[in-house]
Amino acid sequence: MNALCTLSCRSVVGRSLRKFRSFSSEPGSHTLPSLPYAYDALEPVISSRIMTLHHQKHHQTYVTSLNSIEAQIASTPQSNLSLTILKLSPALKFHQGGHINHSLLWESLCKPDSQKCSTDAPNLHNAICESYGSLDHCIELLNKKAAGVQGSGWGWLGVESLNGKKQLVMKTMMNQDPVEIEGVVPVFGIDMWEHSYYLQYENNKVEYLKQIWRCVNWNTLEQRFVEAATQK
Repeated sequence: MNALCTLSCRSVVGRSLRKFRSFSSEPGSHTLPSLPYAYDALEPVISSRIMTLHHQKHHQTYVTSLNSIEAQIASTPQSNLSLTILKLSPALKFHQGGHINHSLLWESLCKPDSQKCSTDAPNLHNAICESYGSLDHCIELLNKKAAGVQGSGWGWLGVESLNGKKQLVMKTMMNQDPVEIEGVVPVFGIDMWEHSYYLQYENNKVEYLKQIWRCVNWNTLEQRFVEAATQK
């Protein structure tokens, strides 16, 4: 495979996904990651039914489609490669972004009320308080941003380098666009696609956003934050 094809197949994959075994450096070989908990582990916040569909159906679709797209690019003759990449780039970003975002999401969650930010993520907690005044205010702001997503998308808390300094920032992304394309290292993302909550919360996004914070795996978020804040 030539360099252009290799670049196109990995164009939107950043540091966030490369640690996952489900991501393959060989185009067309990505796999659905196993959940780090049972499907009913997030109840009553997120039902087993939602988790099963979200993981087995929606995430699997992103993986299957991503593999198919990369296989098409890999099998394209050199003479048609540039046009093929141009044609498939939107679908590549969508499905690769879906794989990235959901691989991050599963590890961001854990059993409800089992962790606390102040004790399980002390460095992140200090940064949140410095940037937003308090954890409660941070949650309020991110929830407001996430609730404002029109259609489908994500609300993100991440780390961005601004004027040579690493800072916490909040971003919303449409569809499955990965937040890394905005230069932000993801710490925590809230899935605002209806398939992530509608079977349980219907159109009550506010309640879904309120409850999801009970399931945050602060240990994982702490690791992401420290890595992002210290990397050169």
